[in-house]
Amino acid sequence: MELEELLSKMAAEGVIRGGSEVNKAMVAVSNETRRLCAILNNGVYTDEEIRQQVSDIIGQELDEGFSLFVPFTSDFGKNLKIGKNVFINSGCRFQDQGQIIIGDESLIGHNVVFATINHDYNPSNRGTMYLKPIELKERTWIGSHATILPGVTVGKNSVVATGSVVTKDVPPDTIVGGNPAKFLANLEDKMK
Repeated sequence: MELEELLSKMAAEGVIRGGSEVNKAMVAVSNETRRLCAILNNGVYTDEEIRQQVSDIIGQELDEGFSLFVPFTSDFGKNLKIGKNVFINSGCRFQDQGQIIIGDESLIGHNVVFATINHDYNPSNRGTMYLKPIELKERTWIGSHATILPGVTVGKNSVVATGSVVTKDVPPDTIVGGNPAKFLANLEDKMK
């Protein structure tokens, strides 16, 4: 199955059934992505070389403002869209089968996890994966060790505090924190 057909089926169906043709095609892409991530994470490279390697992993040319500190892990790679002037700190994990969109000028702290998959609750059907996208709007800041769960949108300019688990959408211009993440403050209150 060609990549475009795979991405289209994943987006339209929102589910990958264990052992299906879609699952087999996803695993093939994931195998290549893991290989490329291993190369990236086990060498010494310039910022330009890192940018090019991440471009190869995600299939998108990244701008000169993109910066990443390794190690970096993506489960799939080809369903990750990165805006301009994005910074990703070390140890981040991107489970992007359901799609991850990172808006311009966003900052992502150490060891952040983006999870776009849930498995079936039925133990005999745990190989089935349900996909929902994650989107960070422009100028978001995700603190270290945060986890963003499937289907979450983080609004423009918002901040997710360190160690938070984000289970629902974050409104624009707000600060959230905790497990599960809850409203802490309006951004404008912190800028006075």
